[in-house]
Amino acid sequence: MPKRTSKARTPILVIGPCVLESPALALKIAKRVKALSEELGWPAYFKASYDKANRTSLASGRGPGIEKGLEWLQIVRDQTGLPITSDVHSVEEMSQAGPVLDLIQIPAFLCRQTDLLIAAAKTGKAVSVKKGQFLAPGDVDPLAKKLTASGCKDYFIIERGTTFGYNNLVVDMRSLAMMRAQGHRVIIDGTHSVQRPGGMGGSTGGDGELAPVITRAAVAAGVDGIFLETHPDPLTSPSDGANMIPLKDLPKVLRQLKKIHEAIANEKK
Repeated sequence: MPKRTSKARTPILVIGPCVLESPALALKIAKRVKALSEELGWPAYFKASYDKANRTSLASGRGPGIEKGLEWLQIVRDQTGLPITSDVHSVEEMSQAGPVLDLIQIPAFLCRQTDLLIAAAKTGKAVSVKKGQFLAPGDVDPLAKKLTASGCKDYFIIERGTTFGYNNLVVDMRSLAMMRAQGHRVIIDGTHSVQRPGGMGGSTGGDGELAPVITRAAVAAGVDGIFLETHPDPLTSPSDGANMIPLKDLPKVLRQLKKIHEAIANEKK
């Protein structure tokens, strides 16, 4: 059984749409995230992918690409003051995205790619690694060592569920405590954890209504951050709409998480 770790530190938020669609939509979502960050007193990153390189179907939309996407993300940062993060898929991309992003996100299917982790560490930026759906909690130690041995001083492990049979994921709440006991800062990905990978044949399905449930349980268990994808109209999103929290519901979800976190913190006093 892992040793008990602190549950009282202020969580960070990583929130945004799955993929960039337009500067206007990105700004609309980012301004709401900024306002909620200030209300809650929880620091936030704006997250959106410039390229979804792991879509189920070749016909699926992937986003604006790295050049235009980084320009749009810079607009968000300039106009809201929020730090920005996005998926980086290759060593070649790292030289272009690394100087722009404040937090570099490593996709789950690439979490063991040694050269990619080394390149991320060498940017000097904070790094968040999506824990692969195929990894046990103890398997993240080697990932972290690749980062720290390459100079990374600021990293997070993002829990996004483990493959459970076909087209399904499950979050083992024990893994959150296990990884934190190993010394890792852990973020719960509430929306990707309710994916049904490939569950719609040519695309990924999901149970977005369960995302708040997973996230509430994780905050009660003790996590260092919360990752959520949101959209004004999730079903029109080009990617992962079935998993998302509608933007209008985001304030309620985050305020509930704040109350749970405060209750845990007060329990420790």
